[in-house]
This record gives sequence, structure tokens and C-alpha cells, in this order.
Amino acid sequence: MKYGFVIDQRKCIGCHACTVACKEENGVPLGAFRTWVKYVEKGTFPATRRYFSVLRCNHCDNAPCVTICPTVALYRRPDGIVDFDGDRCIGCKSCMQACPYDALYIDPATNTAAKCHYCAHRVELGLEPACVIVCPEQAIISGDLDDPRSTIARLVATEQVQVRKAEQGTRPKVFYLGAETAALTPQLQQPVREYMWADRPQAEIALVDMVARAQQAQPFGDGTLARPTYDVPHMPRPWGWKVAAYLWTKSISAGALLVAAVAAALGVGPESRLMAVGAPVIALLFLALTAALLVFDLKRPDRFHYILLKPNRRSWLVWGAWILMAFGAVAVAWFVAGWRDSYTAMRMLAIPAFVTAIGAAGYSAYLFRQAEGRDFWQSPLLLPHLIVASVVAGAAALVLVGFFGRVDLDLLWGIAMLMSWTLVLHGLVLLAELFGAHANVDTARAAHLITQGDWRWRFWGGVTVLGILVPVVLVWTAPWGAAAGAILALGGLWLYEDLWVKAGQSIPLS
Repeated sequence: MKYGFVIDQRKCIGCHACTVACKEENGVPLGAFRTWVKYVEKGTFPATRRYFSVLRCNHCDNAPCVTICPTVALYRRPDGIVDFDGDRCIGCKSCMQACPYDALYIDPATNTAAKCHYCAHRVELGLEPACVIVCPEQAIISGDLDDPRSTIARLVATEQVQVRKAEQGTRPKVFYLGAETAALTPQLQQPVREYMWADRPQAEIALVDMVARAQQAQPFGDGTLARPTYDVPHMPRPWGWKVAAYLWTKSISAGALLVAAVAAALGVGPESRLMAVGAPVIALLFLALTAALLVFDLKRPDRFHYILLKPNRRSWLVWGAWILMAFGAVAVAWFVAGWRDSYTAMRMLAIPAFVTAIGAAGYSAYLFRQAEGRDFWQSPLLLPHLIVASVVAGAAALVLVGFFGRVDLDLLWGIAMLMSWTLVLHGLVLLAELFGAHANVDTARAAHLITQGDWRWRFWGGVTVLGILVPVVLVWTAPWGAAAGAILALGGLWLYEDLWVKAGQSIPLS
């Protein structure tokens, strides 16, 4: 059994009866939508036409929201319905990033995720979803796609249907019959500040203007774009500054112990208090900040422990929590060994420290890769980007602590040189990530926002010049120059992580 929908857009009159019925049946609050109707128009007056598209969860056979959800709050039932359990949701918003169809929202009443669940409570009683029975034109057809006798199975088998974003590989089970492709494809719609029948939330308007400028610079198709005239509000960027700061603090934490582990394995400076005690203290301090940022970014921080007690072992949010715990344990052991001047124990801990530090620095690449709705985050260079950034951040933090702690100048010089060379490598990785071949137009536009769009001055001035080039030069001057360069390098790293997180969420999904 595999339930799905066919939306016959040849019959749809855009009456919103499905939206209202869904809200009434499921108690959907004002401002949130599980199913909605979008209007777009094409043509030039007087030869214009309006098209409708009914949008909702696609109940994918390969649902990325189910994979990334850390607490199994989202799950696929045996009948193919992708359902959710609000009592398990921690409000991490990762499902919103994973869904290519913008189908999830945060319920303001419960601060948990929600979406269309095919009116599963009705289906279990042998009833059809509320949107189906209320549609005056019978434009919404539900049923079992595996039953060849069902109306929906016959339509899918005999009619020319289409799905949204088939290239994502999610195998969606909402099929459109007679739909205008431009109504289902955001790249074929021009960004607009206002609608004919509704006002856009102020939070969306600045983002719309920015994306419009990028779209004009990188046109797609034949230049004739559909004009949206009605849509519902969407959360512009579910992940904000806390996620960018988490990447930054985690880089410092992992990088500090990573540098110390490599140094200990090479027999360089294990007797130094900077490597023996300073490195694990930096690692543990910024690890605590990382954990705090992760918890307080949740809509339900009171349920954070569900990641450990009710884990989804396919989610890299869960794997990340385990990796950070292991890394923290190794950092504590390193601190104890360093405090007791046990250089033999530190050398024995070098390999576990190296492995867990690499894991702590790099696991986010796999987490963001599970956010399949954001094409910009799918870069194969993300893992080396995070690892190199962690070495830069860790070395910079050690340079600062070493400078103010007045450590041996030869050791300080060596760490500063490591920071300098990895900064150069970091710059090369960023250039390859932003100017290399892009998988699709959405990825190219996100990169364009950073390099040539509204954030170009922050990238070229803040990240490239002040965050990379100037620190590399300052390292060669004097100890105070290395310290100043370390501060600028850390600032540049934070600025780029902030731009990277924002850019990935700036391209509309629906």
C-alpha cells in the first residue's frame, strides 16, 4: 500500500477550499499552512493567463526529512504516509532544511514542526483526507498508488503527470496533472515584493530584493518568467546566527586539540603548558559554547536530551552529538595528563585526540549534506573546508593564548606559521567552492550572492582581505603582528560561516 495524491490543475479554480478544510480539520494556526494554493501569471496584457498550483508535503518514498530528524519525530508509515509525532520533536528545524518542497513549518502554539500528514487519523477510519472531500471540482484525488484498480493509480499510469523537483531523488507521491511548469518551479518565477491579493511579510521583502538582483545578473531560461500574484508566508531562514556561531566555536574547539595532538605525535612541545593545558582548556571552553548554541537554537530546548534518549541513528545530528561527547571526553583526559605533566599519556592520547577532533570538525559536512533542500550546502568541498577552517581557528586561538601567556617564541612562531599556511589553503578552498562548477542554477545564485551580490563587500573586504591576506602578512612581522593576525583570522572565519549559512537559505524552495 502506498498512498499519494494527484492534483488535477486543469480543474482547480483556486478557491482555497482545501486550505480552509485542512486548517479546520487539523487545527492549523493562523499564519501556518499544511496545504496552500499559489497563483502565478504569464504573458503580457491583454494576452495573460493565471495558473494555480496546490502545494503541500509530497510524502516522499525517500523522504530526506525523515532521515535528518534526530528524534524520529518524522517517520514513514507502512502505508507510505510521512507522518510526524509532535511529542518527540525538539524544534531543531533540520527537517525544514531537508525538505526541497518547503512543506514544513514551526507550529507557533507548540514550537514543534508540523506538515500535511494525509489526514492519517481519517484514513485509519476509512475516510478520505479533508482536502479531497471539500474540493468542489474534485481536483484532488487520493488513494493507493499500488492498487491498479484505484482511480489515482490509473491516472498516474495513463496520464502525463509531473512531480516537483524530480531531480532531488526523493520519489514524491504528489503528482500534478495539467500543471503549468512555471507554477511548480521557483527558478521560473520572478521575485516580487508584493502580491495582488496579499501582503508579503516584511521579513521576506529584503530577501526578495536581494534574490531579484542575483536573478537579474544570472538569468535562467528564456527570460520570460512567471509572476507570482499570491502565496503564503514562509520562514525566510530557519537557521540564523546561532548556527553560524556554532560552526565557528566548534572549529576553534576541534582545531585547538587537533594542533596539539599533531604536535604531540611529532614530539613538538609536549612540555609546553600551552599544548598540555591551554589546548584542552580552549577545546573544552568552546565545546561548551558549541553545546549551548545548539541547545538554545532549538524551539524546544527542554527536549534536547531526546537526541540521546530517542535517537534516529541515520541522522547526523545524533552522530554529531555522540562525536562531540567523545571529543569532550578525550579533551578532559588530555587536560588531566597535561596538568600532571604526563607526557607519555599525552602521546598516547594523540591518536584519539586527532581522530575525535577531525570528527568534531568535519561531521557538520554530512549534517548539511542531509539538508537536501539547500543545494548550496551540497558541495563536495564542504568537508575539507571545515577541516582546514578548524586548523586555522585552533592555531589562531593558540597563538592568542600563547602571546598573552608569554610562551616560548619558537613555539609561538611555529603555530603562527601553521595558521598562515592553512589560511592560504583556506582561501583556495573558498575560491574553489564559490567559483568552481556549480551543480545547478540555485547553487550558482547562492554563490553569486556572496561573491558579486549584496554581500560582496563583506566577502572580499572582510573575509578575503582582512580575514586571510592581512593575517598572512602580519604573521611575518612580530609576535604582536601574529596575535593581531589571529584575531583577524578568527573574525574572517566567523564572517564567512555567517555568509555561507545565510546564502544557502536565501534561494526560495517553493
